[in-house]
Amino acid sequence: MNSDEIFAVICDNVRQVLSSVSDRQLVRTDRLDALGANSVDRTEIVIMTIERLDLNIPLVDTYGPRNIGELADLLSTKL
Repeated sequence: MNSDEIFAVICDNVRQVLSSVSDRQLVRTDRLDALGANSVDRTEIVIMTIERLDLNIPLVDTYGPRNIGELADLLSTKL
């Protein structure tokens, strides 16, 4: 699975958690906090993504990315 495919997974999870963006076109530079996600929402989105990708990594390994695209890039290196 490449970064673009992981980005699509993240977007699906963002839409599930944040109903306010369900009909919005998300781009790689979108930030979760700018989309209205609080810390609990962000954690839920990351955990859902990790589980869907069947990754077994500590949550702390996902800290650092500033936007959805960077998160997708980071997770692609963990596969």
